[in-house]
Amino acid sequence: MVMPNALHIPIPAWLSELINKNRVPYATLEVRMNFAISLAEKNIAHGTGGPFGAAIFDMETHQLIAVGVNLVVASHCSIAHAEIIAISMAQQQLKSFDLADPAQLPDRRFELVTSCEPCAMCFGAVPWSGIKHLVCGARDEDARAIGFDEGPKINDWQSALEQRGISVETDVCRQTAIDVLQQYATRGGEIYNAGDSKNEDNR
Repeated sequence: MVMPNALHIPIPAWLSELINKNRVPYATLEVRMNFAISLAEKNIAHGTGGPFGAAIFDMETHQLIAVGVNLVVASHCSIAHAEIIAISMAQQQLKSFDLADPAQLPDRRFELVTSCEPCAMCFGAVPWSGIKHLVCGARDEDARAIGFDEGPKINDWQSALEQRGISVETDVCRQTAIDVLQQYATRGGEIYNAGDSKNEDNR
């Protein structure tokens, strides 16, 4: 068996095209959230992944920096969640593993807008990313309601982030985000939990 010498997660063509066309600022929080939710909806429509979308914006200019959608099934990679993809793309574009690095990114702060509250994994990734503001649409319970396993996230996760200097806003356009989750479930979208967990009672 030959081991690959690089990790490669292909970005869908429609997403690459969308990134190249979006250069205008997203002035309001609701506009930014609706954009993230629209990514999830397009991901379903194109058949490229799950019902989750995320985007990173410059907090001063509201310019779009990077986007992400859930690519778990298509990429054969369990960590390819929308937030992870968005963070990774932002860090590659800005050439910094720390989006709060004052030396490489002086006087810049970045906001992660995600169509659903982060799962246990994505919650863990936020403090290491350098993101300074997290905005969520649907809740953890909304994703669990259609069968997704969000993992063992601590109860007071918002306060834990805020203690690290990361502000949090939740329930922004929540119903719109829930509608996309329900649309995915109604269409029979794949619920890609690990092992036999999809048959457990923790959904």
